[in-house]
Amino acid sequence: MEKLHFDVQGMSCASCQAHVTKAVQKLDGTENVNVNLLTNDMYVDVDKNKVSVQDIEKAVKDAGYGASLSEDSKENMQHSDNSINSNKKNKSYAMKNRVQESNDKIIKHMKNRLVISLVFWIPLMIIAMHHMLHIPMKIFDGIENSLIFAFTQVLFVIPIIFVNRELFKSGFKSLLKGKPNMDALVAIGATASIIYGIIAIYEMSYGFGHGDFEMINNYRENLYFESAGTILTLITVGKYLEAKSKGKTGDAISKLIDLAPKNSVVIRDGKEVTIPTEEIVEGDIIVIKPGTSIPVDGVVTEGNSSIDESSITGESIPVEKEKGDKVTSGTVNKNGTFKMKALKVGDETTLSKIVKLVEDASISKAPIENIADNVAGVFVPIVIVIAIITFIVWFVMTKNIELALNFAISVLVISCPCALGLATPVAIMVGTGKGAENGILIKDAESLQALSDVKVVIFDKTGTITKGKPKVTDILSNIDEKEFIKIAGTLENSSEHPLAEAIVEKANEYKVSLDKVENFERISGRGIKAVFENETYLAGNIKLMNENNVDFSEYESKAEKLLSEGKTVLYFAKDGKTLGIIAVRDKIKEDSKSAISALHKLGIKTIMITGDNRVVAKNIAKEVGIDKVYAEIIPEEKEKIVEKIQNELNENKSNENTKSRKVKVAFVGDGINDSPALTKADVGLAIGSGTDIAIESADIILVRNSLMDVVSAIELSNKTMKNIKENLFWAFFYNVICIPVAAGVYYNSLGLKLNPMLGSAAMAFSSLFVCANALRLRFFKPRFATYEYNEVIRKNKESQKEIDNIQDNNIVKEKKIMKKELKIEGMMCENCVKHVTKALEGIDGIEKADVSLENKNAVIEETRDVSDKEIKDAVADAGYKVTEIK
Repeated sequence: MEKLHFDVQGMSCASCQAHVTKAVQKLDGTENVNVNLLTNDMYVDVDKNKVSVQDIEKAVKDAGYGASLSEDSKENMQHSDNSINSNKKNKSYAMKNRVQESNDKIIKHMKNRLVISLVFWIPLMIIAMHHMLHIPMKIFDGIENSLIFAFTQVLFVIPIIFVNRELFKSGFKSLLKGKPNMDALVAIGATASIIYGIIAIYEMSYGFGHGDFEMINNYRENLYFESAGTILTLITVGKYLEAKSKGKTGDAISKLIDLAPKNSVVIRDGKEVTIPTEEIVEGDIIVIKPGTSIPVDGVVTEGNSSIDESSITGESIPVEKEKGDKVTSGTVNKNGTFKMKALKVGDETTLSKIVKLVEDASISKAPIENIADNVAGVFVPIVIVIAIITFIVWFVMTKNIELALNFAISVLVISCPCALGLATPVAIMVGTGKGAENGILIKDAESLQALSDVKVVIFDKTGTITKGKPKVTDILSNIDEKEFIKIAGTLENSSEHPLAEAIVEKANEYKVSLDKVENFERISGRGIKAVFENETYLAGNIKLMNENNVDFSEYESKAEKLLSEGKTVLYFAKDGKTLGIIAVRDKIKEDSKSAISALHKLGIKTIMITGDNRVVAKNIAKEVGIDKVYAEIIPEEKEKIVEKIQNELNENKSNENTKSRKVKVAFVGDGINDSPALTKADVGLAIGSGTDIAIESADIILVRNSLMDVVSAIELSNKTMKNIKENLFWAFFYNVICIPVAAGVYYNSLGLKLNPMLGSAAMAFSSLFVCANALRLRFFKPRFATYEYNEVIRKNKESQKEIDNIQDNNIVKEKKIMKKELKIEGMMCENCVKHVTKALEGIDGIEKADVSLENKNAVIEETRDVSDKEIKDAVADAGYKVTEIK
């Protein structure tokens, strides 16, 4: 199956959307037909062996609308057929967002229609209502001027009819196809008014010929030309305001696209030349000047600067970049000029992928939208039947054709399936756009809706609750420590696990050379096995050692103590004999405790799954407030546990005999071994710094790598779904209340009678109300991830304070800080200061280093007693010398 994108013409309401959807769904070879009224798009999964593009276009045409394959699908098909790579050219850079551009045309067209309608409608209303407004117009007064009065109104209503002729064309075309839409209601109502007015002119002419002045006077007061003009004009006002509101829904996408510069400076033939950004190719050297945006993803090749990455990560503090550091498209160079090499261009850049995700989500359908689709498919025919019955009943009862026509036309023009069609897509587009602004990328509307039903959030530990950058804290061995670290580093050098990286990093600190191993074997959930210097080594957890009959009883008490401190213990053995153990500790993220607390306040249960030791897992869970822990779980079991939790929750629901929706389970992770669990969960959330596989498997991506964004995503989902329900309620409630009033149900008892002009105004207002209500989501602010919270996180990085339940009282608990002063030789410039600072702050336990070029010293703040040797070695590795430590 291949997904094709079509541009659909002629849709004006939810009924149109439903008719197009049904027409294409009937074709053999089509699946997942997604028609969007807001963007006039249709996405279809197509089996080209069964159905062609022409078949789909014909089906839409037969339904009374138009469809054509979009330019992007045409290009994709052409490139696929010719096996051509389009040089990864990014269409988002080449032109403004397609949705926004299309809507600009619609707004301009509707504005022209509105202006012309108003120019003729205002004098029409003045002429028709001049006697009520007490405006003297002798040429129109009196029975003798009745035909002048009538024909003048005709002259003014004709231009209004002409400029709004699309309403009549669309409406009557849909009627002839047997699939009436909203325009059909307006067209019938306006046409009925006009025909009645024409009949009135004939009757007045007859009256003049036969001297029946009573007949003339009766008809001159009820011409209905002003009603037709008002209906058409007010509908146009509503459509114009609706188009304006729709335009605002795409603001988030437009802002994202605008993050990339239109032009960039690249080095070509040794010279700096300015080219359009979309013409950058992989490998180009780009010059980035202060204050300019970075056009593509790449790596710094020359120079250094600080980069504002807030547009992508949400981090307000600029990040220092130097040679070898990666830079991301859409971020801003604050100061300093540097050169970068383009690694990912066009549609492959981070920014382009974010734009694509937001676009895809905004045009996708939420399951709740099926309610509106089902209703809209039968709504218009029902309204037409109600209008016919209304006319017949009132004419039979009163023999008053004018009164019967009034009620029938009011029913037609007040009914609004348009509001039904807009209720969900407008809110989805605004909600997903707002999510992108907050670093929450939602892949589709179904995930956004599912998130509002989540009652359990399952977390992976490493890289999710913890930072994923563990450090070696303890080394215990019965051989020389340096030799032991060399063996451990050599074994772990072939592993990609964060714990392995910590050991390799420690080995590098000892400046030992790491050799290559043979027959490297990764044992899932246990550790590794390898051959080194013709001897077999094991490295991993105690289960691996027990399974291989390696006796570690001499380290048992020490290991238990390390585990009780929340450290992970790794065991090493050689040919069945113990070598030693290494303890590693991963720091908990600053916001993990706050995020768990916020989830509890939202009534959500939290669970942690980890392959780590049970004691370590429970300590971390207790520290952050996790409700339940599954420890010592191998990667393959994560998916099964997610399924088990899903089944248990929904079995409990069924046992309670509740009719509430299925309880959803979310999984939050970042690693390769998380992808099955992310896929299995009802909603998978990938931490932004995670692997590509995890991100691909997830439904929602948290760009900022903050667990508070899990809370924010749930809050956004709740707000969006509440907004959609408000919109649907209004659309249904409006029709339930207004149609009976328009039909005259309360006329005899309460004297309520709705003028068709007021009916058309009410209809226009209902669509506008739905759009305006959805636009309120633009002001969404996460309740828990407040500005104050973010400020504390920022200050925490600067002043070494940790968060203790920020949501309750913003209480900050200070760490015990030890200070040391170092005398340093060799610093010559500010770059030297930066290198020394980076070296010192890279040591585990040193939270801050204030380095002074003038005083040739550094004042460091420690949270543990870092050895003098460790400090001196780190500074020496950076190219400088510590001469004294106080």
